[in-house]
Amino acid sequence: MPKLSGNKGEWSEIYAFLRLLEVKKLYAADAELNKKDDMFYNIINIIRSEPIGTLEFKINRVDDTISVVKIDDNNILLTLPCSEFKNAADVLYQEIIGTTASAFELPDTEEFLDTLKIGALKAKSTDKADIRIKIHDINTGYETVQGFSIKSRLGSPSTLVNAGKTTNFIFEVTGNINDDVMNEFNTCSKKFKDKFDVLSSNYCDIKYNSMENGIFESNLQLIDGDLPEICAYMLKEYYSSGVNTVKNSLESLSLHNPIGYNLSKGHPFYEYKFKKFLAECALGMLPSKVWDGTADATGGYIIVREDGEVLCYHLFNRNEFETYLINNTKFETASTSRHEFGYIYKDNGRYHLKLNLQVRFIK
Repeated sequence: MPKLSGNKGEWSEIYAFLRLLEVKKLYAADAELNKKDDMFYNIINIIRSEPIGTLEFKINRVDDTISVVKIDDNNILLTLPCSEFKNAADVLYQEIIGTTASAFELPDTEEFLDTLKIGALKAKSTDKADIRIKIHDINTGYETVQGFSIKSRLGSPSTLVNAGKTTNFIFEVTGNINDDVMNEFNTCSKKFKDKFDVLSSNYCDIKYNSMENGIFESNLQLIDGDLPEICAYMLKEYYSSGVNTVKNSLESLSLHNPIGYNLSKGHPFYEYKFKKFLAECALGMLPSKVWDGTADATGGYIIVREDGEVLCYHLFNRNEFETYLINNTKFETASTSRHEFGYIYKDNGRYHLKLNLQVRFIK
């Protein structure tokens, strides 16, 4: 079997898998990521696609064991006591928090995974659901298989919206713009605030024009027709003034109200629209892929907390999930050369500037 190597986030997916099988319950979190002891979903099994086929890890509560079943022929490959999953999860947690390597192998954990017939650390990159769990809802009595996306706080903060040329927003440079200003902007400090000081000192500004990728633009418009323009305003403020947290950016938007909503009745237009965007990114929408509004992570979001607790935001408590996203995300500057943004260029005699959207968790 080939060696399994991964970063802290990828090993955290295995950790969550092992810990949930041991705990046998998926506990909900509030908006501050505190455990809600009175809200949980009983786990019936966890399903994984492995090189040997689709496997069901079935919890047997009567004798406190877990059986590994190959679904295509319903063959029980092995049965192990839950205590072995607890021990494996405990060891893996200590290994994850104890390393500073960007990618690493864990022979002891891999040996246990080999016993379980697991040959991959994470789900396919095209699948937003990192884990699929059959849960029993004690409120409705239903048992359903639901997909969850997993995010870990054991390593470096993960991205929610990944940068790419697909996430470039195109602005037209207005005002007293000429080739000299363009060259000064492009050759001055790498700090965007300094670059925007060049524009303001020359009585120039930028105005949102369009998005580089039509698919991502349409995906945003599917959520809300104003979203491209809202994102553009937030990007402009981030790059020009350094307001980087989503929460502070939304507060500024509500103050300046660039789109001109009627805010007199207290409607949170900007926050409502942007948190829907963040939630859809978390649950299935990819910038480069045509999105039909369907969430692939149909159950919600699982977060591995710093202390090893594994909690979820189920879509039944979506409000708390969206509040968590608003309060715990920030804008970030990706590589300007790789994603081809951050410099003024001429197109048909007009001056344009591309700014890139990347959103990362704060921790």
